This record gives sequence, structure tokens and C-alpha cells, in this order.
Amino acid sequence: MAKNYEEEAKAILKLVGENNVDSVTHCQTRLRFVVKDRKAIDDKALEKLPEVKGVFYGSGQYQVIIGTGVVNDVYAAIAKLGTVNAIYGKDDADTGKTSNEHKTVVQRLMAMLSGIFIPIIPVIAATGLFLGLKSAATNAQVLKLFGVVPSDIPASLTSVISVLTDTVFAFLPALIVWSTFRYFKGTPIIGIVIGLMLVSPILPNAYSVADGSAKAIMLFGWLPVVGSQGSVLTALVAGFIGAKLELFFRRHMPNVLEQILTPFLTMLVTFAIMIMGVGPIVHAIESGMLVSVEAVIHLPFGIGGFLIGAAYPLMVLIGIHQTMIAIETSLLASTGLNPLITLEAMYGFANLGVALAIFLRARSNKAKATSMGAFTSQLFGVSEPTLFGVLIRYNFRPLIVTVLTSGIGAAILSMLNVAANSYGLAVVPSYLMYIYNGHALLWYTIVSLGTVVAAFVATNAFAIPKEVLTPDGDVETANAVISSTVSDNKVYAPVGGETVALDQVSDPVFASGMMGEGMAIKPAEPGINNVYAPQAGTLSVVADTGHAYGLTTDDGMEILVHLGIDTVNLKGAPFTVAVKAGQHVNKGDLLGTFDQAAIKKAGLDATTIVLITNSKSYARIEPVAADTTVQAGADLLAAQREDVKVESVEPA
Repeated sequence: MAKNYEEEAKAILKLVGENNVDSVTHCQTRLRFVVKDRKAIDDKALEKLPEVKGVFYGSGQYQVIIGTGVVNDVYAAIAKLGTVNAIYGKDDADTGKTSNEHKTVVQRLMAMLSGIFIPIIPVIAATGLFLGLKSAATNAQVLKLFGVVPSDIPASLTSVISVLTDTVFAFLPALIVWSTFRYFKGTPIIGIVIGLMLVSPILPNAYSVADGSAKAIMLFGWLPVVGSQGSVLTALVAGFIGAKLELFFRRHMPNVLEQILTPFLTMLVTFAIMIMGVGPIVHAIESGMLVSVEAVIHLPFGIGGFLIGAAYPLMVLIGIHQTMIAIETSLLASTGLNPLITLEAMYGFANLGVALAIFLRARSNKAKATSMGAFTSQLFGVSEPTLFGVLIRYNFRPLIVTVLTSGIGAAILSMLNVAANSYGLAVVPSYLMYIYNGHALLWYTIVSLGTVVAAFVATNAFAIPKEVLTPDGDVETANAVISSTVSDNKVYAPVGGETVALDQVSDPVFASGMMGEGMAIKPAEPGINNVYAPQAGTLSVVADTGHAYGLTTDDGMEILVHLGIDTVNLKGAPFTVAVKAGQHVNKGDLLGTFDQAAIKKAGLDATTIVLITNSKSYARIEPVAADTTVQAGADLLAAQREDVKVESVEPA
């Protein structure tokens, strides 16, 4: 007899709040609520419900993790109650609202800043390296080793090198206006020209006017006009105004005039608005903001550094850390240095100490694999595996260690006035941002390594989770079973590509393991990829959108194949389906296809997730193909059931 999920549905709606729900839909693993007030929901109470595996807020939706198959029944029960807007088979357009419309102002701001500044990060990081190499190459102590002095370097060579080091910051507003136009769907080339106008050499340089070596142009005899060198906020505002004006003119301009008059009016009106009032006002606001930030950084006794270093891990956790990019860019443009990234960087080093401590103390092979994967990715600045796979997975004690040790390291660096000359580099590569100054590099190295040691010691002292101290089971028995040739203990790759540890995927729900253990695969084919059955069994779930398949094997293993991250939002466009729910398939049968290029064009991750969703039914699940490239149909995972006895394993 099928289980009645009405009580579970009522309990979920009570805790989410019926009046708090604009709409609810679901994918293959979770309920997706669009809510009015995310803060009104009691996460802990929801997680205690029998069918709820966890909760997560992302993509403008409050997601309640239920699990494959069961989520359909719970959703059907919610829809049957009729008290909220349950969207059967509809997309966001059918509700009249998109998930973006339900994002808070802060969330929209973060998305905007991320979209604008991320394309610029590589050139700023490269410029930082040029500056560092220039400083090292012209350092008197370095040159002394070769028997020369700085004055021996030809002025012409110094000038040529300056092209590498000065260009990006000299024309930074042009890059920002270009990227802003691009983000708001304007024509990027118009943005570049407007940005170049703001820093035109015809206008008095803003820095020269500030230090008194030049005077502003007095337009009409009373309006001071200067360039916008170093003003990030001015460029952002110019890009926003210009892009919106261009879109307005294109909608209202006759087709015969649109190609010429739209760029003409866009550049004319935007430049006039920025030069004749808005630009100076925005620049004054930005200057005040930078003074405030620098005042916090330099609070006495390292207090400001501690606050920034301790807060940054929490900012990453809730996803608002991208707002720091604009501030860092402004600091670099106005002062040439970035003390903010120096303080924030201690978060990554603290993570290294925590992950390493857990790896060395863990007796669980699963915990060892998770923590080592987190440690390795963190070495190069990728913190999500550490954050979701380690810090918040074990009762938050490891997170507390990271917060405190990151804060302490940042406090010391703020007292020492250490600052980077770039951004975009984290943990091991971050040392390159300090080679411009020997003292800065020395202190940054000492404090960063000290932060790793402090986090390591503190984790060992009071933050080693009890769960990781429990062995997975008898290793010889487990290995004997896993290496057996019993086919129903295996899961095979549904697509070909590069295997990735589950804790390294970008979706924290999958990465945390709350949906079950498994592996991920980055598909090999840039275009159309076939998806094959990972085992023989009955298809319990075939998503209408084609982005997910649920399979129950003849032996009772429940497997989920999820094609990409958040691809449910694509409404099935890149997918085709060759099977239907309830159909029995053999291992290797074609399930459908997906277009990886179309997924990436939509800005989404095409990584395929393969999970054993009833992982608790198995004593041990291990990857057969880790950190390698597999063909579709190759061994991917192996599992040992709890009821397997040693006697049943024949000796090798």
C-alpha cells in the first residue's frame, strides 16, 4: 500500500508558511519554493521531519531536499491540499514571476557585481604579476647579485615595461563600462568608447587635479570637469545608464535610423550625464566609502583585521562575498594596493589546517577522501568542497575554528600593514601578489603558514568530528567485496568524461552527500552527449525535462543520474528522452541525450551527477574510477551491502 504523504506535506507547508509561499514546484530531488521571506522559515524544524534530508537556499528558491521518487509524492500531496500555488509542469514564466524577481536587493547586487567583475579579474591578476616581476627585477638587492644597480637599467626599457604594468589601471573604467554594458545586454563596443571618454587624456587627470598639479576644466565658467581615473563606481554607473539608454533608444528608434542614431545618442547622453554632475557626485561617494573601509582595516590592535578575517568565511557561506570585488578594485585603482584581499585570504589558509587535521585523524575512508579532496582544491583557492564537505558538515565546530583562526591571522596582517598589489589569486598562487615587496612577502608567508598551523592545532584540540573517528569497516573484507565481479554491486558511467569527487561539485546539496554517495563526471563531448543506463533495472523516474533519471536495479539499488546543476530551469531545451518511467532497461541502454554546449551557453554547469540514493543500505561505497577519464559504460562505483559476510567472499 502506498504511503500517504499528506501529513508530511502539511508539516512542510506549516514550517515554510502557506502565506509565505508564492509558488512551489519540484525537480527530481527537492521541492523548490519561491517564498516572500526566507528568514521566516525554521530550517532546523524542517530538517527534523521524517522525509526531509536537508534544506538549502539558492537560485532565488528555498529548496527542501526530499529525495528521488518520494519528492513526487510529497509534491503531489502539497498540490492536492490546494493551499499554495503548485505549478504542475509549468515553468517560471507561467507564474508571471521568475526566481530572479524574488531575489533580495543584496542577492541581485551580488549577481550583478559577480557578472561584471569576474571577466575583468584575469587581467587585473596578470597586471599584479607584472608589477611583482617589475619590482623584483628592479630591486636593488636583486640587481646587486648581478653586479648592477637600478640606475643601470635603460629608461627606455623601464618605459616599455610600464606599458605592461600601467595599462589596465589607466583604462580600468573602460573595462568596467564594457563589462557592465555586456552584463545589461547593451553593445559592449559602445561601452568601451564611453569608458575611454571618461579617462580621455584630453580631460585633466583626476589624480593630478587631486594633488594640485593640474586644474579642472571649468565648463560654462562654473562646472568643473575632470577625468574619472581610478573611479570604479563612476564606471559602474556610466555602464548601467548607458546600457539602459541604448536599449531604450533601440526600442523606440525607427529601423532606418537605429544603426547610426542609437550609438550616437547613447554616447552623447551618457557622457553628458556623467560629466555634468553625476560623475563627480558618484566619485565623492566612492571616496567616502573607501575612506570608511580603510578606517575599518586600520582599527587599532588589529580589531578591524579580525572582524574582516572572521566575517569573510561567513560571507562565503551565505554567498555575499562577491560584493568585495568592487571594493577591492576601487582600492587598487585609487591606491595601487589591496589590503582587503590580504585579510580575506586567511580564510583559505585556515581551511587548509582544518582539512589536513581531519584527514590525518580520520579513520573513516570516506572522511579521509572528502577532507583530502577539500584540502587539495583549497590549495588553489577553491573553497566550496571544504566549506560544504567539511566545515558545516560536522556540527559547525570546524567552521568555528576557521572563523577564529582566519580572524586572528587577518588581525596580525592588518597590524603589519601588509597589502597585495592585485586580486584574483588565492592560497598558493596568492604569494605572487606580494613579490613586489620583500617585507610584505615575508610577513604574509609567516602569518599565512602560522594560520594553517593554528587551525590544524585547534581542530585537533576540540573540532575533530566523532563521525570521522569511526572506521568504515573491515578493510580486507570490504576490498574483497568491492573487487568482486558481482555486477549488481557496480554502477557504470552513464556518460564519458573526467571523473570528479562528489564533494567538488558546485551544488552544495550534492556535494554534502545528503542525497547519497556517488561520483560526478564532466562530460567529454562539447556538443551532444548520449546518456546510458548505469545498471539494469526499472526506471522509477524520468524527468519531463529530461535532466534526470531515477533507476531501481533488480538488486534494489536506487541510482540517480542528474544531468548538470540547476538544469531543471532550462525547461528541457537541451535534452531528449528515449525512455519512459516504469520501463525496464539493461545496462548500457540509451536513456536520452543532452547538448553540453547549450547548457554552458545558458551559464550552467553540465557536470553529470551519479548517486546511490539509498546509500544507507550499504556498508561501503567507493569510487572505482577516481580522478581519471572514463568511457560510458566503464566501472564507476562499487558497493558492499551490510548483509554481505566474509565467508561469502572467495579468496583471491
